[in-house]
Amino acid sequence: MDFTYDDVTRDHLDRLRAFLDERILPAEPVYAAQAAERADPWSTPPVVKELQAEARERGLWNLFLPHPAYGAGLTNLQYAPLAELTGRSPGLAPIALNCAAPDTGNMEILAMFGTEEQRRRWLEPLLNAEIRSAFCMTEPDVASSDAANIRLSIRADGGDYVLNGRKWWTSGALSPDCRLLIVMGVTDPGAEPYRRQSMVLVPRDTPGVEVRRGLPVFGYADGTKGGHAEVVFTDVRVPKADILLGEGEGFRIAQERLGPGRVHHCMRTIGVAELALELMCRRAADRVAFGRPLADQGVVRERVAEARVGIEQARLLVLKTAWLMDTVGNKGARTEISAIKAVVPRMAERVLDDAIQVHGGAGVSDDVPLARLWAANRTLRLADGPDEVHLRSIARRELRPYLGERAG
Repeated sequence: MDFTYDDVTRDHLDRLRAFLDERILPAEPVYAAQAAERADPWSTPPVVKELQAEARERGLWNLFLPHPAYGAGLTNLQYAPLAELTGRSPGLAPIALNCAAPDTGNMEILAMFGTEEQRRRWLEPLLNAEIRSAFCMTEPDVASSDAANIRLSIRADGGDYVLNGRKWWTSGALSPDCRLLIVMGVTDPGAEPYRRQSMVLVPRDTPGVEVRRGLPVFGYADGTKGGHAEVVFTDVRVPKADILLGEGEGFRIAQERLGPGRVHHCMRTIGVAELALELMCRRAADRVAFGRPLADQGVVRERVAEARVGIEQARLLVLKTAWLMDTVGNKGARTEISAIKAVVPRMAERVLDDAIQVHGGAGVSDDVPLARLWAANRTLRLADGPDEVHLRSIARRELRPYLGERAG
């Protein structure tokens, strides 16, 4: 690997850094004030639309999409440092650039697997931030870390599919701008475990779709993602033309969707860790205890050093993963994709926790962003597959030469 950013990456970094400093970071208190005043807690504050219009003018739009016909055409390696930079404003920067989950993953699979009509109806308005979307995979009644457990039924009936089941942690479904649900369910219970599932496109206003409640995360409502909802499907009927790719392709689509998303999440999380380290250093330099700055205390210096080492290690692993995805594909990089998903949130959790400790009582208040950042980061050890599943996958591949079939 060449660790030097190419000209395209440097150009985007310069323009994105300027946009963050000039517009996004100053807009954070405006966003907070507008969010506090809105009648609908899941609606988008007006400042977001203002930032989105400016991002488009600056050429900082849909940066995550590697497909030149739809996005910026950047590689995973080129996008990775840009995603890290947005981690300095994780609640506002991604959505300002139209690079926020769950829409990013949904746009990726529509670009890869959607028909011409599906892309016209759903991808184009998502690319223009005219609508938002949600991804329905996790279920409350089963261990959804194993996709073979999914129970939502997608039953063929004439020219339609009929959906029945319950999902939760459906990010985006509470937003009044949400128009599309991408739903994973079982079309053939008798097939091989990972050929039972399919994905269908369900308009949010289809009869039988009930967004039952929002799920807070450690007491916080994630408004930038349109909340996390429990969604019930009761005899929901959609045309067979609304299936993605075909019956039995749901697991494959999910894997294609989650691979790039894990790089995005991990690089943003490294940006969050950098922010936490900066806040920790500022606090340590300014705060005096027992007659000297906290920065003179050996235990604080050790935490600062460990944070820097952990961030650098994690960043190198994510960049290697992005490079492998670009050169050998997602399948060839699957061990590294699992590795970063297990390593990066744990690293950031440790850095955030140490930053909270150095801040004392202020660290667990809303006067500084650390408590909210910690809560959001902790969910990443579950989202897109829990740590245990990723570590299991790594161990299985590592042991296979020694155990043969028993490694499975």
